[in-house]
Amino acid sequence: QVQLVESGGGLVQAGGSLRLSCATSGLPSSLYAMGWFRQAPGKEREFVAAIDWRSTWTKYSDSVKGRFTIWRGNAQRTTSLEMHSLKPEDTAVYFCAAKENFGEVQRTDAMDYWGKGTLVTVSS
Repeated sequence: QVQLVESGGGLVQAGGSLRLSCATSGLPSSLYAMGWFRQAPGKEREFVAAIDWRSTWTKYSDSVKGRFTIWRGNAQRTTSLEMHSLKPEDTAVYFCAAKENFGEVQRTDAMDYWGKGTLVTVSS
């Protein structure tokens, strides 16, 4: 059974930094990419960042480009999201997601597996 578990969320002041981590188990050997999405209160879940498992590319939403960095672990199949210069509008539940085969990674319906999320709150 596939499990993705996020950690590292919390309360931070605007301008601060946080690092989110995603531990996984049971992911198939055909893993293609992992990503982070977020959902603010009253809004739809949106793409934040993604990385392919061979580390040949990373993708970021325009709203986080230059402030967030996605990393992947190696054998442990983990991924991390470093977040700097946080803004109140970054407040959301952040979800780790994984995609099994080649394809689109910026749509929520394209991802195959999801964690339950970790809350990030940025105070002004």
